[in-house]
Formats: sequence, structure tokens, C-alpha cells
Amino acid sequence: MTRPRPGTRRATTTRHRARKRFGQHFLERQWADKVLEAIAATPDDVLIEVGPGRGALTHALAPQVRRLVAVEIDRDLAAALLESGPPSLVVLRADFLETTAADLRASLGPLGEATAVRLVGNLPYNVASPILFKCVELIESGLPLGEAVVMLQREVADRILAPVGTREYGVLAVLLRHVADVEHLLTLPPGAFRPAPKVHSSLIRLRFHQPKPAPKDLALFRRLVRSVFTRRRKTLANALAVVLDPRSTSVPIDEARLAAGQRPETIDIPGFVRLADAIASGATRRNPGPQR
Repeated sequence: MTRPRPGTRRATTTRHRARKRFGQHFLERQWADKVLEAIAATPDDVLIEVGPGRGALTHALAPQVRRLVAVEIDRDLAAALLESGPPSLVVLRADFLETTAADLRASLGPLGEATAVRLVGNLPYNVASPILFKCVELIESGLPLGEAVVMLQREVADRILAPVGTREYGVLAVLLRHVADVEHLLTLPPGAFRPAPKVHSSLIRLRFHQPKPAPKDLALFRRLVRSVFTRRRKTLANALAVVLDPRSTSVPIDEARLAAGQRPETIDIPGFVRLADAIASGATRRNPGPQR
């Protein structure tokens, strides 16, 4: 973790060549302005930026907010960011997927009890989904992350926002919308970046909240969702038969008020929670605790 030296000139990073291994596509200025407008930073904000790159967002955001921690995996870009910036900017050269809540808290400095951290970033396409799940992990590890405004491949955004019953509805939609309200903000064409990717991008906002509805066993609920959607072409009964005794799949399905012939993409989030709770209750009945 390093602070920039005050009073130095802005870093010149425009000649940095995008590196494929980091999934780098740098945001053009006119589109950066649209993203900044959507972020709507305030002087009280405490921000984490994932993948600041050349600083298209960083240089504009840092002077506007109380603290900005820029997490950059590319050592050359991280070094360039250090050559400029106000005292509110901290550069953490690290892989965001390997950071801990403790790492980020140390970089963020003292936080008031009411402070909610916001995360922003132009996420590399190849790790966008893991980064979003990492956000959930960090929240559950004690980081007070209230919101994320992120750019990602449009197809990934579509899967997160997909309605029940559609082909795109799956693990991303269920697990992320179980803990966040998600809103589409902006669509960006390939020409918004250099080098231009082959796909469109979307800017979305996630407002995190407690799991809703709350399952009896959160880990079981998540394992169930992932397991069922790996067999999404099967009926619910057949998908569950892989993880449960095939002779007993009808019991939790009935208790969850679902149908054995349903496909996974037709089950909404409360339905998956009811199913997980029914499975958890069945396990408890089969394995009762010590008698008093």
C-alpha cells in the first residue's frame, strides 16, 4: 500500500500497452465522463476502484472523495498512478481476488460507524463474475461495502439481470440478486475502449443487502443453486437426484411447494430458499442433535 507524493505531476500512462493476460481495455475520455456521472461521487465517499488502469476514472474521482483505494494488479500502471494524485488516493498493487477484508480496511483507514464503502471499476471480462462474488465474500468478512458500480461484458450483465424463466437466468442471477438489488445504468459500445473489445459492455449498480429471504443454511443454499444449474436441462427431480438420495427427492420438492418436473430456470429466489430449507430440515430430522 502506497500513497502518492503530493505536488507531483499527473502520471503519463497513455503509452502503456494493454496486456491481454490482465484483460485490459482502457476507457476513452468521453465515455469515462458518462461513467463518472453515473457514479455521482460525493465528498463523503470512501471508494475502492478495481483495475484503475491508466486512471481514466481515478484522476477524476480521487479529488472528489474522502478516500480512494485503487487496487491495480499491473505493477507498471500502479507505479504510474503513484506519480500523481491528492492525499485521498492510495494505490494497492495487488490482485483484487486475493485481497482480504483486512487488507482493504488497512488501506481505507479509519471508518466511521455509518460509513458505507462503494466499489467502482472497469472489470476485466475474464474475471468479472469472480470479482462480484469476491465482493459478497468481503462483505461477509466484515467489509462495510454498500454498493458497487461496475462495467462488465453486456452478456454477463444480462445474466445477472435475467428474469426467471429465461435462458440467461441462472447462478449469477440467483446468487447475486439474493444479496443485492441490481440496476442497469449504461450500455457502452466496443469503441468506448482502447483497444476495442469485440463485445458491448454494460454499467450496472449493485446495492448490497442481507440475504433476502434468509435461508437456514446459506452455504447449503449456494451449493444447491450451483449444483442444480450445472444440470439445468434436467428436471428438478433429476437434478436433485445427483446430490440427494433419488428415492427422497420428492419430499423437499413438495415441502418447497415446487414441482418435480420444473426446470431450474423456472424457480425464483424464494423458491430456491424454500428448497434449501426443506433439504436442511430433512438433514436435521435424519441427524438429530444430542438429546437432553
